[in-house]
Amino acid sequence: MRIVVVGAGKLGYSIAELLSNESFDVVVIDRDESQLEAAKNTLDVLTIAANGASPLTMNDPDVKDADILIAVTASDEVNMVACILAKKHGIKHTVARIRDIEFLGEAKDYLKENFDIDVMLNPEFITASEINRILMTPAALDVEDFAHGKIRLFETKVQRHSPLAQIPLKDINLPKGVLAGMIFRDHRMIIPHGDDCLLPHDNAYFIGIPEEIEKFSKNFVQRDARKLHRVVIIGAGRAGRALAPMLDRQGVHVKVIDKNRERCRILAEKLVDGIAICGDGTDIDLLIEEGVAEADVVVCLTEDDKLNLMLALLARHLSKSTTKTVVRVSRNEYVELMEKVGVDIVLSARLLSASEVLAFARRGGVAKVSLLEGAKAEALEVVVQEGAPVAGKPLMHAGLPRECLVCAYVRNGEAAIPNGHTVLLPGDRIILFIQMKFAQKVMAYFK
Repeated sequence: MRIVVVGAGKLGYSIAELLSNESFDVVVIDRDESQLEAAKNTLDVLTIAANGASPLTMNDPDVKDADILIAVTASDEVNMVACILAKKHGIKHTVARIRDIEFLGEAKDYLKENFDIDVMLNPEFITASEINRILMTPAALDVEDFAHGKIRLFETKVQRHSPLAQIPLKDINLPKGVLAGMIFRDHRMIIPHGDDCLLPHDNAYFIGIPEEIEKFSKNFVQRDARKLHRVVIIGAGRAGRALAPMLDRQGVHVKVIDKNRERCRILAEKLVDGIAICGDGTDIDLLIEEGVAEADVVVCLTEDDKLNLMLALLARHLSKSTTKTVVRVSRNEYVELMEKVGVDIVLSARLLSASEVLAFARRGGVAKVSLLEGAKAEALEVVVQEGAPVAGKPLMHAGLPRECLVCAYVRNGEAAIPNGHTVLLPGDRIILFIQMKFAQKVMAYFK
C-alpha cells in the first residue's frame, strides 16, 4: 500500500516514521527541501520537494497511484485543497489536519460530504480530550475507551504503599469484569501471568468493563488525594482553549495563564466560572498570587517543550505534595525524560494523532490504535473477519504469538473478559495488547 504524506513538519515526520516502520510504501512531500532532510536521512521513505496542493504534484507517477493521502501541513486550507485534488486524481482515501477548532466543530459534516475528507485530525483537540479523560479518572496516567465505550483501558503508576503491590496476581481478587493486561517495568513490556506481582513504580495497565474499572481504580488513589476542584493551565494556545471549557463544564474551577492578551480574551468568553489571566507563567510571584500552591493539577500546554518541563518542575516546587503535573510535548523522545524527573503525566500530541492515522491506514478490521509507552506497545481494537485463523477455535488453540494478549471482546453489544476456552467469532470486537514490532505478525491472525 502506498501512502503520501504532505507536510514534513513534526507531525508529518512522526506519521511517516510509524507508517514506514509498518512496511507501508511512504512518500513524503514538502515544498521546503530543508524540512525534508530529516525524513530523507533517517526514514525509509521517498521524498519529493514540491507543492502538495498542486495538480502537477498529483500527476507525479509516485503520487497518483497512492491509496491514501495524508495532508498535515501547517495550513488548514492547503490540507483541504490537497485532499480535494487527491480525490480528483484517483487517490481513494484522504486524511487532513484541521487545526481551527471552531471551523472543525461547526463544519465537520460539511467537510466530509463536500471536500471528500475521510479523517480529520486536530492534534490539539485530541490532546485536550485525552487530558480531560485522564483528569476525570483518579489515579490514572492514561484512560482509553474501546468498542464504542463498552471497554475501558486504565493505566496507573503503582505506589510504594499500594495494597496490591508485591502480591501475585493470582492472589488478587480482581473484579469479574477486569483483567491485568500489561506491566511496563524498566522500559520492558510484560504480559502478566498468575505468578507475576505488581511492584512499586510499575506502570500497570488494566482493561475491562467501564463501571468495574471505575470502581477498581479507587485501589490506586492515594489516601490523601481529593476530588478534582482546581486546575491551573499555563498556555492558552489551541490545546488550552479546548481543555479549559471541557473542565469548566464539569464544575472544575479553571485558571488559565498566558502572555497573549488576545488568546486570553477569546478563552474568557468561553468560560462560565473559570478565568483567563494575561501574565507570564514563569513569574513565581504571579503563580503564588494566583494560587498554584492550592491547585489539584497544573497543566503545562505552551508550544515549547523545555518551557513546559521547567513550568511543571516550578509548579511542583511551589505546590503541595498531592498536586499533579501534566505536560504536553511535541518531541516523543522527551516523554521518558520528563517522567524520570517527576512529571506525573506526559502526553505527546504527535503520537496521539499518529495513532489515529495508523488505525485508518491498517483498516482491514482495525477500528482503533492506542500507542503506549512512547510507541513501544499498543492497545488495538480489531474486528474479527470471516475466515480469520483465530475464528471458531478456543483461544488456547489459536496459536497466537506470546507477544500479544487478547484482553477483552464485545459480541452483540455485550463486553466480556476472555479465557483460554473462549471461542472468538467473526464480527467480534477484540482488544489486544501487542508489542509494536510484532503488530503485523499478530494482525494476520484476525484477517
